Amino acid sequence: MATIRDVSKLAGVSVATVSRVLNRSGYVHEETERKVLKAIKTLNYTPNFVARSLSNKRTSTIGLMVPDITNPFFPELARAVEDVMQLYGYTTILGNSDESAQKEKQYIAALKQRYIDGFILASTALTADEVHTFDMPVVVLDRAILSDKVPMVTSKNREGARKATELLLAQGCRKIAHLRGPAQLMNADERCRGYLDVAEREEWFHSGLIVPGNYDMKRATEATLTLLKEYPDIDGIFAGNDTMAIGAMRAAQTLGISIPENLAIIGFDGIAMGEIVYPELTTVAQPIYDMGALAARMLIKMIERQPLDSLYYELDVQLIERGTTRRV
Repeated sequence: MATIRDVSKLAGVSVATVSRVLNRSGYVHEETERKVLKAIKTLNYTPNFVARSLSNKRTSTIGLMVPDITNPFFPELARAVEDVMQLYGYTTILGNSDESAQKEKQYIAALKQRYIDGFILASTALTADEVHTFDMPVVVLDRAILSDKVPMVTSKNREGARKATELLLAQGCRKIAHLRGPAQLMNADERCRGYLDVAEREEWFHSGLIVPGNYDMKRATEATLTLLKEYPDIDGIFAGNDTMAIGAMRAAQTLGISIPENLAIIGFDGIAMGEIVYPELTTVAQPIYDMGALAARMLIKMIERQPLDSLYYELDVQLIERGTTRRV
């Protein structure tokens, strides 16, 4: 494998000159640059990016942390981040935290040692104070933290949840339950508040209609089975994400409950899987790709020391009606 010294020898220039060409730093005469580039091509030389990072503390690499790679929402989000980063010459390293603060810290410590240029955190097992100690550009995506210093991209969670619950009422549902996400997550809290904005005004409402599904299909299936056996008159479910909504559908089908004739279900996120299940899932769709792309562009601006137009973006959501709410 060719080295930088081999390139300098073939081109007839110093190692420092080759380095300036590779890093696009300092003045190099046009004819000299051509010689260096020709030598690189002739020798099929590949720069050692790790070695280069030791000198300039830049690797054109960012870290993307997600909480659960098995949730279809996050691969769709990661695709958007990767597309934009690649367009601007950056490589994305994906980490899966499993909602563990310890695992997230281990990933971050390992990547910082490799002079990573910044992070996009779609998993926020860490506190705002811990994020503030990173000493590098950070953008929080989808899951907000309590900080006015860390840039964030999220969607209108509460408004979307309110629209979902209102649709269930408008279609004649007389008792609506809510499968909520993890208690420590702000987006789960906001979706629950949106449900409560509507449900608390109704005579049938009581706190027992809100059950944890932990954004997990299996957990949601089990929770829905228990819920429907305890309250068989439930005829509407708003789930805090699509995977929980699909879990609720499985529970209903296990109990022989017809969807949507006897039970209407709405999810949240707008993942592609919602169009594969039968009946197709009604959902509050987040602009998943736009969210990931925006977070990526914000991080690139921060890395390249350009000002941000805003530190906080809350994107619109869209209520998409499909088979789980259409009455016959």
